[in-house]
Amino acid sequence: MDELEELSQRALAWADDDCDPVTAAQCRQMAQRRDLAELRDHFGGRLEFGTAGLRAKVGPGPWRMNRSTVRRASRAVAEHLLATRGAGAVTVVVAFDARRSSRELAAQTCGTLSAAGVRVQVFILATPTPLAAFALLHERADAAIVITASHNPKEYNGFKLYGSDGSQIVAPVDSDVASRMDGFASTLAIPCVDYDLATSRDAIPSRVTEAYFAALRRACPRKPRRVRIAYTPLHGVGAPFVERALGEAGFTQLAIVETQREPDPEFPTVPFPNPEERGVMDAVFTLAEQMHADVALANDPDVDRLAVGIPEASGRFVQLSGNQVGVLLADFLLEQGASGPTPRLVVESVVSTPLLRDVAAEYGALCERTLTGFKWISRPAITHGDAVRLVLGFEEAIGYAVLPEVRDKDGVSAALLMAELADNCAAEGTTLGERLHGLYLRHGLWVSAQHNVVLPGATGAARIAAAMDALRTEVWTEIDGHAVSAVTDYAKGADARPPWLGKANLVELELGDTGRVLVRPSGTEPKLKIYVDIRGRAPSRSLELRAAEEQLLQRARALGLAVSRRLGLG
Repeated sequence: MDELEELSQRALAWADDDCDPVTAAQCRQMAQRRDLAELRDHFGGRLEFGTAGLRAKVGPGPWRMNRSTVRRASRAVAEHLLATRGAGAVTVVVAFDARRSSRELAAQTCGTLSAAGVRVQVFILATPTPLAAFALLHERADAAIVITASHNPKEYNGFKLYGSDGSQIVAPVDSDVASRMDGFASTLAIPCVDYDLATSRDAIPSRVTEAYFAALRRACPRKPRRVRIAYTPLHGVGAPFVERALGEAGFTQLAIVETQREPDPEFPTVPFPNPEERGVMDAVFTLAEQMHADVALANDPDVDRLAVGIPEASGRFVQLSGNQVGVLLADFLLEQGASGPTPRLVVESVVSTPLLRDVAAEYGALCERTLTGFKWISRPAITHGDAVRLVLGFEEAIGYAVLPEVRDKDGVSAALLMAELADNCAAEGTTLGERLHGLYLRHGLWVSAQHNVVLPGATGAARIAAAMDALRTEVWTEIDGHAVSAVTDYAKGADARPPWLGKANLVELELGDTGRVLVRPSGTEPKLKIYVDIRGRAPSRSLELRAAEEQLLQRARALGLAVSRRLGLG
């Protein structure tokens, strides 16, 4: 049987076992069309748990997010919990974002869990992802599932899974759930009861949300504030949560981009609901410039990420990188908090800026690096327990954990703390930009650039795998004129590293004191990511910082492109 015939048969078999008649019909239509590329993209493999659970475009087949995929995943989670949690009731918190299919997939999740004998506690309205992570710990549940695609395009959705420790799952839980998910002979044989979120008796009580806001008030008490803030939720669910959090802390001069305030799964004013992408912050920057704001803030649609913009001397707003926001928050929180007898800890992903190590050392704090994906960020603190106090965990992809009650990135609390930092700067007669310049004067000017190569589908996945193989087999002595001082393949030597920096499909090329380059496939998108960090000398005057950054960034971008071309990806 040739590939086309085999994939056509897979499409028909999936259709016969699909619990959704709409996607079943689409499978049969694809089998009739016999388009090899289309069949490969839907039936050439199965979704696997990546850095943030399951995530893919919504559509038919095992390589898409749909009711059948979610039913299989939910049943696998239920069986894992029932097998490992011992006697007694098992409880799972369920939440969802405002994407078009999220409510339907959340109901499928609840129906499948309930049929398996698992108690469900569900947010019956679209909810920020960090609130679900908070509810998991607050309610002492056994797991949490959030139906969300975070910042991905509107065509996507996902299945995000947390364990009882409040963090996203890691090995061996992910492999056990994946094995159970793949082991089901039939989707239709998996029990699932009809579940109506609107009339559910399992709704999360309002006291959970109130407890979350109480934690925010402890982190940032109310006092008179002077800063002006522009904000956008980018058509997500963040507006009422951020507005309340800032208001309760005393921030009264807040303006929201009205055309982006309400949840809208079409994301009509942005091409891509990721505030890191070029042009996505334009509307909030325009508002910020009009109101002469001190800071501009943006969340992604499920409110677990935060983007920040600051004004230049001209009044024009520019966006800070995730690394810049991370070191600013680390410097602020370490400066404000007393060291005390318990060592303080800051954590960053391995692809985030090396500058954090210098900031931590300045305050006598510990600094740990973890694998990419926020599921690893809280691992050092969980492992060390009361022996350390986690001050901040962050990743360069604009994710920050600043509340001990949320063991995941949280765009609400990060927005609140960033607003407080801006207010402290104003009280001291300085700005966020000048504070960042001070960090560079003390520790050197670090810049970070990322070169992404997007390669969708099964063919793209094969090219990414080939590029990683080439990276590992070639001898790298220099890149674009920079000497390579060492190469670390994180697929090897995991036993010599802590578990949160274990085996991974990641290669690091060290450039001595100059910086480093890291290469890895994305865990949530069809792309190869090349990260470049370079250090230079900071100019003595803050007004010259922007030009110095741009000059250094050009070198970093050239390095990323050189690596891509050397791997045959252009």
